[in-house]
Amino acid sequence: MSGKIIKMAQDILIVDDESDIRSLIAGILEDEGYETREAATSQEAFLSIGKRQPNLIILDVWLQDSELDGLQMLERIRKENPAQQVLMISGHATFDMAVNATKMGAYDFLTKPFKTDVLIHTIGRAVEDIRLREENESLRARSGNRQAELTGSSAIMTQLRSAIEKVAGTDSRVLISGPPGSGKGVVASVLHAQSERKSGPFVVMSCAGLDPKEVDHSLFGREADREKVRRVGAYEKAHRGTLVLDEVGDMPLETQAKLVRVLHKPEFTRIEGDAIVDADVRVIATSNRDLNHAIETGEFREDLFYRLNVVPLQVVPLSERLGDVPELASEIMQRCAASTNRSPRKFSAEAFAALQAHNWPGNVWELVNVVERLLLLNDMNVTAAILATDVMKAIGKGDNENAENTVGFELMNVSLRQAREAFERQYLNFQLARFDGNISKTAKFVGMDRAALHRKLKSLGLHSGDKTIRVG
Repeated sequence: MSGKIIKMAQDILIVDDESDIRSLIAGILEDEGYETREAATSQEAFLSIGKRQPNLIILDVWLQDSELDGLQMLERIRKENPAQQVLMISGHATFDMAVNATKMGAYDFLTKPFKTDVLIHTIGRAVEDIRLREENESLRARSGNRQAELTGSSAIMTQLRSAIEKVAGTDSRVLISGPPGSGKGVVASVLHAQSERKSGPFVVMSCAGLDPKEVDHSLFGREADREKVRRVGAYEKAHRGTLVLDEVGDMPLETQAKLVRVLHKPEFTRIEGDAIVDADVRVIATSNRDLNHAIETGEFREDLFYRLNVVPLQVVPLSERLGDVPELASEIMQRCAASTNRSPRKFSAEAFAALQAHNWPGNVWELVNVVERLLLLNDMNVTAAILATDVMKAIGKGDNENAENTVGFELMNVSLRQAREAFERQYLNFQLARFDGNISKTAKFVGMDRAALHRKLKSLGLHSGDKTIRVG
């Protein structure tokens, strides 16, 4: 798909039996940038609602040739979807009628004929209320990512940011792969924030840990009946915005088949419903699984993979970008301190080295936990810099034998030359990773001439030509 500009207008359904009134209201609202739909009767209105839940309904009380009048419709609308905003209008309103409508859940009540500025102001307040509600939902969707940005100046992160910039402005589907805790959700959030849909909803739906029926309901929604309210699914909620299918590899095969059809033709029916729902949605998927292997084992549909994998983005584990750890740790410290109303603590150079020496099996999430521990659970003077011993305790190695002792025991049964080479290989490999493979920075830190370091790396099998080979 091309990078079309999408105007994120609120979708307003106008229900009035007088066509000239409908046209007048629609014209006023469209001049203000809103999108409108029209209905003359309750039958037409509920058909329109069935196709897609509107953001706001403007509903007349008296409807000629309609099965239900406006107040009866309001009662049904609020029963089927308690979150639906409804603005009541009437040319024969009484005070009691207005009070009754408000008690039934109407946002407001206007009497006809109303002034244009009053209508625009009232709808503006209703739309702002909707916007704040959607924004809160979007913030909750993002709250799992305690980083709002992609932090790090390593070559890997620079390349990832460049790829995001290229694809963010398009409507192309993106499949974000990477291990748990590496920041896939952050990448999805940044993609949305840099897209033409950034003012639209950002909806995250987890595909993990749900039974197949619940996944269907969460994704496509459920139609209302006598016992249950209408449930608007994640796909419909994301209309004119972004839907993130988190850990799509865990989606049941039955739901995968339905999703393939929706991605091919963007329309569906809610569960237990028959009205065709259409929604304009950009889909981003994340996965920590090897989906190619899942295809081979029959756990993931190949046709769905190719529909989602239009633009693949890979988020590497933190152990492959150790050069970013100091910057990440410092930013996380600032965020944690601000959120807990504490003074941030500074890291010593030795503390940064200790952080970079860890393998981070939990990736960025583990780093967040360690930094929070260093801030919250340390009784030392907050003005004192964090030391390497503090880091080891926060990681959970403070009470164990240190890693150097373990390495030492392993080297007891080899010659001195072999032990020296093993130590040099481990030491230089760590320093290379620490400085993101930058030979000049590594040479300066270890106190060697750049050319001498090149020779040493080559002799240890850590370097070939101008390309650093990270091992271990």
